[in-house]
Amino acid sequence: MQTGNIGVTTENIFPVIKKFLYSDHEIFLREIVSNAVDATQKLKTLAGKGDFKGEMGELKVSVSFDKEAGTITVSDRGIGMTADEIERYINQIAFSGANDFLDKYKEDANAIIGHFGLGFYSSFMVSNKVEIITKSYKDEPAQHWTCDGSPSYSLEAADKADRGTDIIMHIDDDCKDFLDKNKLEDLLNKYCKFLPVPVVFGKKQEWKDGKYEDTDEDNVINSIEPLWTKKPADLKDEDYKEFYRKLYPMHDEPLFWIHLNVDYPFNLTGILYFPKIKNNLDVQRNKIQLYCNQVFVTDNVENIVPDFLMLLHGVIDSPDIPLNVSRSYLQSDQNVKKISQYITKKVSDRLNRIFKTDRPDFEQKWDDIKIFIHYGMLSQEDYYDKAKNYFLLKDCDDKHFTLEEYQTLIKDQQTNKDGQLVYLYATDKESQYTYIQSAKDMSYSVLLLDGQLDTPLVSMLERKLEKSTFTRVDADTLDRLIQKEDTKREVLEAERGDNLSAIFRSQMPKTDKTEYHVEAQALGENALPIMITQSEYMRRMKEMSRIQQGMSFYGEMPDMYTLVLNTDAPLIKAVLEDSEKATEGDLKPIVSEIKGLTARQAVLRQEQDKKKPEEITDADKEDLKKCGEDIKVQQDKKNEILSAYGKGNDRVHQLIDLALLQNGMLKGEALTNFIKRSVSLIK
Repeated sequence: MQTGNIGVTTENIFPVIKKFLYSDHEIFLREIVSNAVDATQKLKTLAGKGDFKGEMGELKVSVSFDKEAGTITVSDRGIGMTADEIERYINQIAFSGANDFLDKYKEDANAIIGHFGLGFYSSFMVSNKVEIITKSYKDEPAQHWTCDGSPSYSLEAADKADRGTDIIMHIDDDCKDFLDKNKLEDLLNKYCKFLPVPVVFGKKQEWKDGKYEDTDEDNVINSIEPLWTKKPADLKDEDYKEFYRKLYPMHDEPLFWIHLNVDYPFNLTGILYFPKIKNNLDVQRNKIQLYCNQVFVTDNVENIVPDFLMLLHGVIDSPDIPLNVSRSYLQSDQNVKKISQYITKKVSDRLNRIFKTDRPDFEQKWDDIKIFIHYGMLSQEDYYDKAKNYFLLKDCDDKHFTLEEYQTLIKDQQTNKDGQLVYLYATDKESQYTYIQSAKDMSYSVLLLDGQLDTPLVSMLERKLEKSTFTRVDADTLDRLIQKEDTKREVLEAERGDNLSAIFRSQMPKTDKTEYHVEAQALGENALPIMITQSEYMRRMKEMSRIQQGMSFYGEMPDMYTLVLNTDAPLIKAVLEDSEKATEGDLKPIVSEIKGLTARQAVLRQEQDKKKPEEITDADKEDLKKCGEDIKVQQDKKNEILSAYGKGNDRVHQLIDLALLQNGMLKGEALTNFIKRSVSLIK
């Protein structure tokens, strides 16, 4: 028997392997099975070159476990190892048997996984002892290597007739959960289900006499020729859909897919699917599986796939993507950037081709695929130039337009007096119906922007499109949304308008983090008597604060609405006339007092303006201050009288509630009161 120490630079190599070298203990099974597949592939390559002339027989990798013995065994019938190869590839950590092999057979080694040696030591993450029983294809004596997780090992001749290698892992007490059939089968399905050599885990079972019993048929857990390894010309649509169902059994069918196949300047194969995206973007991420020569590596493909395409589902397989020692995390290099650019181009070309060859189908799928395009245009600067030709805008009548088509459609009607092209849009056809209809009545077009990313999207489009602005259809009155030449209408004199506004303002609901501004405006007899608008800028900033860091300040600000009173509307005129009659007697002396005090305030200010600051006496300052306070007292009295009128006027409350109801802002007790009042008014 030969004994010795493993060639490492520190005796602490095993604790490092167990705790730090590999990010996730479960990948030990992937590494050991991958090495077994690697050894099998090497034998195939040797046979193909004529360097192995023996009978290959059935080539498979077998995984088994013995719960009582506490072992997991992985067996193959590959090339095996000689004593010398064990010394070189196992005892000398950090030397890889694949490196020498690739040098000799580099033209035929595309299917070799490699990482022979260091990947093997992942077994010590879960084992307190590991045995290797191996016999080389070279017809040299079989060998038995044993190591208990220290740098000491033993190597002796073994009794093994068949070519190949058995790795026997004696599982640590703290890792006994791996000695479970379901656990092992789940791991094999996760990491090994597409390996190019059959992986056998026990026998297939059948239901017999009230229980499951093993059959004589091997339970092969993998498909050795997954769909992405085949030629697109040999596949039908149903093949792609069936493969998608295997990958994501609980998902809706994909919208369409892209088959990747490139061998220069890097190797990359795969299939990417466009899924139907639900509401939560984060839930949809990390659905792309990365493989290296059919070995599952990770479903975190950040950097390889552009961020906006992380919403895609599917598989990417490439031996050219650099991986760290455990193959679990991606490192950034030029190949990764090239692959990312290639995937972006392939996706864009596919979308553009569908748009050009079958626009009706593209439009039908638009609501499902727009999230990808919007995300790409927002997150990747150069993608806007790729996407702008097939990017669509949809109006409230479900008609679709390219940017160029829509500009042509609205330029005559929706260009304001400053030469700005105004894109009107709604976010909810039902709740904003009245505003949409009013715009249509004026021959304006209204877009429907109800997507998750439409708020930042409109801000981006305003930057990209010359002399263009996007405004929600309920952000202001139509006259001011698209200002043409100044409309000349009879304007209510300031005092009457202020009084009318004060009446309605006093009756607005008191809601936390909500502020109402009330203004009187002549909108024409055919316009609504009362409406609520919300500033486009403030609303957009608040929406952006919910999805963009650094804008939380806007999220803390109150919602600010404007209640617009149409002074041309008969109902508003009636309120104004009735209020003036009802309050005239009480207001007349107060208004007179305010006028007198205001005149005195103006005189005092004029006198002080003529003096230098040091010439203004404390008495002068006190007079001006006292005058301002007296004015406020009288204004408060005036507002109390107007508020008392509004409080007792059902028409005022009914008009306010109608405006709130139209905007979905009338709820709870206020809604109940509105219904009761409506019933009483109908009687």
